Amino acid sequence: MSNYRRFRVPGATYFFTVKVWNRRRVNLTLPEFRQALREGIQQTRLTLPFTIDAWVLLPDHIHCLWTLPPNDANYSARWAIIKRHVSHQCGTQVGSFLSPSRKRRRESGIWQRRFWEHVIRDDDDFEKHFDYTHWNPVKHGYVKRVRDWPYSTFHRYVAAGIYPLDWGGVPNLEEADEADFGE
Repeated sequence: MSNYRRFRVPGATYFFTVKVWNRRRVNLTLPEFRQALREGIQQTRLTLPFTIDAWVLLPDHIHCLWTLPPNDANYSARWAIIKRHVSHQCGTQVGSFLSPSRKRRRESGIWQRRFWEHVIRDDDDFEKHFDYTHWNPVKHGYVKRVRDWPYSTFHRYVAAGIYPLDWGGVPNLEEADEADFGE
């Protein structure tokens, strides 16, 4: 077993990629999954608050930017609560096949065991991950324009004047294709 370590900075902003276990078995954009995610986030924020700076929900993964409160770096506990809530609410919809290892660990058939995190280093890093989050549905071919994807905080930032409605992604698409954002 690998010795997996996470980098934790209290009060930091983090970029996350959270994937479903079997990409063909789960569609996170279905209403029941969206509702369970919404409830899981609300439930988590009652005891472990955090700010969602950016979010995009795709059928088989999530990208998001969170800022944690000062003196708090426990993002793993937050993800555990959210993932557990979605699993309890929607676990029966993904079929009954679970490997012996997943059964032993009492895992659902929804989520990959781990997630990818990155501590945001500065304003440029934040902007790069902020844009990447919102551009991701275009990157994966779900839509041709960012504004056409409904499961994103992009629309909130258009309303706030942060993005223009016709914003389409990063200026240099070759750079975006070469970047490693946890996928």
